Amino acid sequence: MELAIGIILGCCALGAGVAMVAGIGPGIGEGNAVAKACEAIGRQPECKGDVTTTMLMGCAIAETTGLYALVIAILLIFVAPKQFVNILLDSLK
Repeated sequence: MELAIGIILGCCALGAGVAMVAGIGPGIGEGNAVAKACEAIGRQPECKGDVTTTMLMGCAIAETTGLYALVIAILLIFVAPKQFVNILLDSLK
């Protein structure tokens, strides 16, 4: 019984860690977007407003991936273990 609960808790923690790996992608993508926007503004300074607006919109959309991963990780740490343990205990009755 204790072993099964330990496995559940360990798997939830492992899943939360794997979910947070998804935070790497938005960081890399946003860094590339800002770098390219700076290059574009350096080449054509008169397009600064258009480039900045487009870059900010793209960064906001890319950031949602990291936020979704954070929400999943929080759920796996704080909500899922209790639910899974309750399911396990109900199945043993």
